[in-house]
Amino acid sequence: MMSESVFPQLEALLPHVQKPIQYVGGELNSTVKPWESADVRWALMYPDAYEVGLPNQGVMILYEVLNEREGVLAERTYSVWPDLEELMREHKVPQFTVDSHRPVGDFDVFGLSFSTELGYTNMLTALDLAGIPLEARNRTVDHPIVLAGGHAAFNPEPIAEFIDCAVIGDGEQAVLDMTEIIRAWKAEGRPGGREEVLLRLAKTGGVYVPGFYDIEYLPDGRIGRVVPNRSGVPWRVSKHTVMDLDEWPYPKQPLVPLAETVHERMSVEIFRGCTRGCRFCQAGMITRPVRERSITGIGEMVEKGLKATGFEEVGLLSLSSADHTEIADIAKGLADRYSDDKVGLSLPSTRVDAFNVDLANELTRNGRRSGLTFAPEGGSERMRKVINKMVSEEDLIRTVATAYGNGWRQVKLYFMCGLPTETDEDVLQIGDMAVNVIAKGREVSGQNDIRCTVSIGGFVPKPHTPFQWAPQLSAEETDARLTKLRDKIRGDKKYGRSIGFRYHDGKPGIVEGLLSRGDRRIGDVIRAVYESGGRFDGWREHFSYDRWMQAAEKALPAYGVDVAWYTTRERTYEEVLPWDHLDSGLDKDWLWEDWQDALDETEVDDCRWTPCFDCGVCPQMDTQIQIGPTGKKLLPLSVVK
Repeated sequence: MMSESVFPQLEALLPHVQKPIQYVGGELNSTVKPWESADVRWALMYPDAYEVGLPNQGVMILYEVLNEREGVLAERTYSVWPDLEELMREHKVPQFTVDSHRPVGDFDVFGLSFSTELGYTNMLTALDLAGIPLEARNRTVDHPIVLAGGHAAFNPEPIAEFIDCAVIGDGEQAVLDMTEIIRAWKAEGRPGGREEVLLRLAKTGGVYVPGFYDIEYLPDGRIGRVVPNRSGVPWRVSKHTVMDLDEWPYPKQPLVPLAETVHERMSVEIFRGCTRGCRFCQAGMITRPVRERSITGIGEMVEKGLKATGFEEVGLLSLSSADHTEIADIAKGLADRYSDDKVGLSLPSTRVDAFNVDLANELTRNGRRSGLTFAPEGGSERMRKVINKMVSEEDLIRTVATAYGNGWRQVKLYFMCGLPTETDEDVLQIGDMAVNVIAKGREVSGQNDIRCTVSIGGFVPKPHTPFQWAPQLSAEETDARLTKLRDKIRGDKKYGRSIGFRYHDGKPGIVEGLLSRGDRRIGDVIRAVYESGGRFDGWREHFSYDRWMQAAEKALPAYGVDVAWYTTRERTYEEVLPWDHLDSGLDKDWLWEDWQDALDETEVDDCRWTPCFDCGVCPQMDTQIQIGPTGKKLLPLSVVK
């Protein structure tokens, strides 16, 4: 089957929409392969606008991994803004890829990467525009296999009726394995139709097909059990873990956007996973074990990436970049290599206890000295013990004193509101901490132009974390608590004007909480929100709390549950959680014990440097922590004369 480009029809619409450049494709390092040269064809989507989706590392990596494979092609698609959506519907232009502008419905696999649950309505928009039935059960052998991945896919139950399958964990090897299964099935003449290829994928034990599992509910609304309804389908589906990151040096040819995006830099993932054990952090829990890229591997990726892109900044990415065992040598080696080219280096944020001025100076040597970001997360010492964020206020003050004393003028502090067992007093101590930071900054610098920005997000309990059982704070209580903090900061005549205060109200967090810990019954809510115009729920100007609550009030009473049942209710040990049949490698009993430790305000060390705490990941996944140091250095790229 040939696939025709829809660009002639699309081009006529572009003069009538905002930012038409985001739809034309042709970016530096994009790949266009002949349609007829491929046996298996993937359409990859980050379900958000181009400016957010293009820099996404996950999609960029899979795009390259697939296109390197003989007989396989991958193209990209992003969410279209409502102005173009309206015109596409009017002129019958389907959801298209930006690479060759082919209809998404013509591909074999439509893979979506969800880093947040707030992209679910965008997925339904794309499916509908592509002419793909919203419900998986209504699709035929000629429709693409709709695949979910990314962190939100660790609980795909709320979108179970809309997807054909989900993959949890690292995608690099997983997409190649899936490709070979689909290729063989197609070569055999697609025997058994859609059900047969999904069955072959499910039997690997690493692809979750929701349609092959039945959910039984108890009279009180809780899940009784999850039961496979096909023979050969596993009771639990395992996550994928890529070991030895040096064997996967992607992206080799990073995409350079045509339009402005949220990250104007080249990024290199310096390690994957985290064992700090912050109890609120889903990313840290589900990406275990820690796997470091070697200093020489990082150097090669930076060298090739800069040559391929021309970017002037390199982001050294991971969940806690300063924890890399060779971060000082990496920063110095890269700063030395690119001092003449003025290539800047950046870390997403720096742990308070990992910061030192030598590292900071290397990171800013070739670039601009912007503000520093630290994340204490909890306002009080007690809260930081609850969440296992082992940073004292003395650590923070000492660190910011070093920064202010060495010429920095701006520090950003990130906190969360609504953490388990939190009180008003815990949150008000955020204001005290900010005041102490400003006072120390003025003291050590001798200047009054010191700034501290306090940024606060609402806490959302996530699956596969010790807080998966925790009650969520209601939107009203969150707002009341933050109002008290705002008034306290603004009321401080001596320091208040030097403290910036940014926070999100509690309403988006409740919707995110509903989706993150929801089950299949939430699918009715998502569909109702989409049908009533819900789009781009991660964008403040598009998000409507009332729309979500109205949809929930109509859909959920039939099941005997409501929004509070999914969000502000505490779970018990005995309850079957919607994601229990998806194996992240973490032992459920270990998570429960860590939840009890949180309630007792007991801290747990990082298992990178201390004996194993039996979280279960390494033995269950047949993996192990991979860290340096390698003892190697980054040598100059050329001989200096």
